[in-house]
Order: sequence, then structure tokens, then C-alpha cells
Amino acid sequence: MKEEIIIAGFGGQGVLSMGKILAYSGIMQGQEVTWMPSYGPEMRGGTANVTVILSDKKISSPIISKFDTAIILNQQSLDKFEDQVKPGGILIYDPNGITRHPKRTDITICSINAVDISAELGNSKAYNMVVLGGYLQKKSVVKMENVIKGLKKSLPERHHSLIPMNEKAIQEGMNQIKDINKA
Repeated sequence: MKEEIIIAGFGGQGVLSMGKILAYSGIMQGQEVTWMPSYGPEMRGGTANVTVILSDKKISSPIISKFDTAIILNQQSLDKFEDQVKPGGILIYDPNGITRHPKRTDITICSINAVDISAELGNSKAYNMVVLGGYLQKKSVVKMENVIKGLKKSLPERHHSLIPMNEKAIQEGMNQIKDINKA
């Protein structure tokens, strides 16, 4: 098993955190893992993306140009990464702020309205966990127990009280992701 993922959006959306949690979850599961962030000098509002590779075998390079899965959280990222999803792969996106929706027919396209879901949960900071839940529903590359361990590892201890809320957001994302197009 080898899963090559790009998560892309604006700084402040939890892109890097989502990638880090996935990476830690893979480590907890005994997988080989790479986590390679890329972001501009701006903190919030600038573009940010992270490449995560999870594998049962050694990973030869963290640098990849085609992805099994693209998780897209803004229009700039959709424009940049839609064509880099491998045929037969998955593109997951939040339609909020998207003006041109994905058009490819050789990939599975899924939509998750994470802005509204996290608002319904009463915590907009759970946005990235809703998206992560949607991804985990489509690709069960890590077990939920390892995701919780990954959350504990990536969150400072003073924020561990938020883990149940994050777990609820992940579950809600799993329940509400929708297929737009199946490859």
C-alpha cells in the first residue's frame, strides 16, 4: 500500500496540521511516512500545501508530482493541483469559495461542505478535522485509533481537551462527504 496525498489551501485552514496528523497516524500504524510542507512567508491567508506519503514499504523520495488523492480547500489550489491527480485517483474539495468546480471525468470527485459542518458543530477551528474525516471515509489508510493518537501527538497537551470535539468533527466529515463524480 502506498498513498500519495496533497493537501492544499490557504494558511489558517489547518492544511499543515491535517497533514501532520495523517503523518503521525501512519507512524502510529507502523507505516513509512513523509510529510513535506510548502508555504509562503505569510501566515494566514497565503497559500499552503503539504505532501504526505504513507506506505508499507520504504519511500524513495518525498518529492512527487502526481497524487493518488488531492484535498483542495481553495480555488488557487484547485487550479494548480486538479491536473496532478493520477487517473483513477480522488479529488476532495470544499465548494466554499470555489468558482470553477473540478471537471475531470477520469478521477473520483468528492465534495465536503466543511465550513458549514464545522459551524454547525460550533467550532470553525474543527474545519480541517471535518475535511480529514471525509478523506478517511473515502480512503481508510489509517485506523481511527491511530488518528486519535496522531491528534494527541500533534496537539500541545494544553489542547488535549479538544480531542473529543475533533473526533466528533472527523465522524461528521465521514458522514457528510458526497460523491460528485465516480471514476
